[in-house]
Amino acid sequence: MTQVSALPPLQYAPPDEPLDIIHTDKDMVVLNKPSGLLSVPGRTPDLHDSALTRVQALYPQAQAVHRLDLGTSGLLVIATRRKAEARLRQQFQDRCTRKVYLAVVQGLMLADQGHSDLPLICDWPNRPRQKVCHATGKAASTDFFVLARHADTTLVRLIPHTGRSHQLRVHMAHLWHPILGDPLYGPDPEPKERLALHAFQLGLYHPYSEQWMSFVAPCSFAPHCTPTALEPGVKKIRPATL
Repeated sequence: MTQVSALPPLQYAPPDEPLDIIHTDKDMVVLNKPSGLLSVPGRTPDLHDSALTRVQALYPQAQAVHRLDLGTSGLLVIATRRKAEARLRQQFQDRCTRKVYLAVVQGLMLADQGHSDLPLICDWPNRPRQKVCHATGKAASTDFFVLARHADTTLVRLIPHTGRSHQLRVHMAHLWHPILGDPLYGPDPEPKERLALHAFQLGLYHPYSEQWMSFVAPCSFAPHCTPTALEPGVKKIRPATL
């Protein structure tokens, strides 16, 4: 895989468009996070702006239950009540949710579909990079399906079965097809385009009613993609006590 030099310090310039709310109720907000917006605030004042802090302006008790990378756009769930937070977070930890991503990768993928199960661990001296390590890495599993091939890129549907940091980005890079615009795992540490990775579909159980719910967020770089049916995940959550 191509080696890249260390990234310069983050110069954070978040997009200023209003939040694109897909769904809201008394327990949670589901939004379509734009690329370039942090999921949660950073540790310094210049990194305070984020999807979470914007939602907290409307719901002061809001808390994040999962995250998307800075460059990744798409479906992000934020709990608006403490008990809802615990139940939603549990679903992500127990892999009860179902996720579908869209990505544009470099090069023409020959196989129409495939799977990667390379184990991942933090590349500590080069964090936040992750690396493949068969000795100490944690299990990671991704399915990919080719949707369209163009001159020198391929549009793929990615289905992660685990939720490791940068999982989709590392797996595609190790297939020799890094995601377009990826400064960490692509050949260019300063790409001119955004990271072409989008959280397209998400299925989960509502934290109070326990109803299976499925959400779709339109994708700017693949506007004509159609969603697939998401089968309910294996239910491990406790009976509702809200």
